[in-house]
Amino acid sequence: MEDSGTERIELKIAFLENAFQELSDVVYRQQREIESLQTQLALSQRQLEEIKADRVVPRPEDERPPHY
Repeated sequence: MEDSGTERIELKIAFLENAFQELSDVVYRQQREIESLQTQLALSQRQLEEIKADRVVPRPEDERPPHY
């Protein structure tokens, strides 16, 4: 028969191993999500830069007077 102190330690170790695995899984999922968000952000930044580059700034001589 096992000592109750040894059994408690084994239960705690099993609990900690399980908790560690769960936390590891959470960290892995969060890292994947961060990478996905970084990719999306980079794409959005490129698109914004393209929009800025394509934007034509109107010249005053090209504008119609307000009474037209």
